[in-house]
Amino acid sequence: MTLAENLVEELRQNLTENILPFWIDRMTDPRGGYLGRIDGNDCPDTQAPKGAILNGRLLWTFSAAYRVLRDPQYLAAAIRAYEYLRDYFVDKEHGGVYWSVDADGNPLDTKKQSYAIGFAIYGLSEYCRATGSEEALSRAVELFRVLESRARDCVANGGGYIEAFTRDWQEISDMRLSEKDANEKKTMNTHLHILEPYTNLYRVWPDAALREAITDLLRIFLDVMEDRQTSHLGLFFDEKWIRQDGNISYGHDIEASWLLLEAAEVLRANPAVSHIASVEELYAKVKRHCRRIADASLEGRSDEGWMAYERFADGRLDPERHWWVQAEDVVGLVYLYKYHDVDMALDKAWNSWCWIKENLVDHEGGEWHWSRFPDGEINRRDDKAGFWKCPYHNSRMCLEAIETLS
Repeated sequence: MTLAENLVEELRQNLTENILPFWIDRMTDPRGGYLGRIDGNDCPDTQAPKGAILNGRLLWTFSAAYRVLRDPQYLAAAIRAYEYLRDYFVDKEHGGVYWSVDADGNPLDTKKQSYAIGFAIYGLSEYCRATGSEEALSRAVELFRVLESRARDCVANGGGYIEAFTRDWQEISDMRLSEKDANEKKTMNTHLHILEPYTNLYRVWPDAALREAITDLLRIFLDVMEDRQTSHLGLFFDEKWIRQDGNISYGHDIEASWLLLEAAEVLRANPAVSHIASVEELYAKVKRHCRRIADASLEGRSDEGWMAYERFADGRLDPERHWWVQAEDVVGLVYLYKYHDVDMALDKAWNSWCWIKENLVDHEGGEWHWSRFPDGEINRRDDKAGFWKCPYHNSRMCLEAIETLS
């Protein structure tokens, strides 16, 4: 077997024998949907709140797994995720999705976070790709239109999307995704995870307004967020796109390096006839920038195969080896190999996977651990599954490799 074939086979095995069985066997909630949390010691919390991000990502994961692998158990899991998101998270009065519900499905935190709505679109559009569901497509389009009408900022401010609102779309004082984030109106992370679902939606609904929104998001990344000297992406911005931070996120850089190219690829595959020339020009520009962003991200990658999450403005390096960063490193390296003809990138992807396999995969309990501490200890303080710990980054790593390298 070639190295590519070996990598695909091992990732397929990890997906089907380690990641997905954990979520089906351990996280299925008899009350509907999936549990909100299992802690780092594998103890289920049956009363934990359920987050929109977790549920949107679960819907994407099982839908994508069914689309690629056609195993009926993944379809059943996707249907469960779809019905729960549809019945409990969608705000039927004001539009959008709730940030969280309680363990019984009652609205808990009803704020509207653009990031969370993006993941609902991501899951719904993938469910449509996998099953052909017109209902899911209609709901994804409705959420797209809500984001465009409520969250998209004016041209005078440079466009983009405001982070968060109250339930009825009024201004909100705390816009942060989490306590570690800066309280700013526009962030790279949210825009990346609006571009991602918009790209996926365009695959099943190649609408002119959607194409324009994707094109404008690419413009913002390449012309506004990317540092012209370093090619790293800024993280936090004010309403008029003035940068408010000095950190470098290697994890988000490597993730963006392939998600931006994926968006350009999808536009290129289905352009409007009148836009063919401009789409080709955009694709070439995005590809150049993505190579630079990927190369910049690899400054955070060690020879051992792990990638650092972040370098702080004061020069300190985040010492933890976070699960999601390692997964995105593998995908970014696969894209460097496939689309940028960097042969050595496949060796690096294998090296990174070997590090993951030895250090993060829980071969006994299933799934991956949150991280390793710098002394090598497994991080059990953070969840095995929960509000932020979803089967999205690692499942997507496996599925992207299967589709890209097979």
